[in-house]
Amino acid sequence: MLLILLITGAAGTVAAAGSASARIDDAVSPVDAAGLRELLDARRGQIVVLNFWATWCRPCLEEIPVLQTLASEGEGLELLPVSLDDPGSAATVEVFIEQWFPGFRSWLSQERDMDTLVSVVDAAWNEVLPTTYVIDRSGQVTARLQGGKSAEEFAAAVALARASGP
Repeated sequence: MLLILLITGAAGTVAAAGSASARIDDAVSPVDAAGLRELLDARRGQIVVLNFWATWCRPCLEEIPVLQTLASEGEGLELLPVSLDDPGSAATVEVFIEQWFPGFRSWLSQERDMDTLVSVVDAAWNEVLPTTYVIDRSGQVTARLQGGKSAEEFAAAVALARASGP
């Protein structure tokens, strides 16, 4: 088994690429398709709001504060943001997050093709950003929201996921 290590920052943070344990305290941590599957599996029993975004996507940036508020107010709810910026742009994405969304944490796709990562939850994804999936406690996608959405639209999708599972 090949283990690729990513060493970032002055503090010498070490993270295994593609591993669900890769997340430490960095603003940006790497994830590939296998790692995303692990992250989702580890969150069974919770409502997950899986958001695919990019620094160049204006509607994505407008809804990040809405998603942060939703996550902070939602008991048993976890926001799982994944940037689809270029896999080699971790430093750029991290600086961007620190400047515009301090305290926000995101994963960064390590896949060269956006479809490879998003197909973990949606094989028919049409490459619209932002795209957010609300996943119920059993791991089933209960909503797909595309384009910039309001707090009310996200809240309604989360309510549907809460109602769908145990």
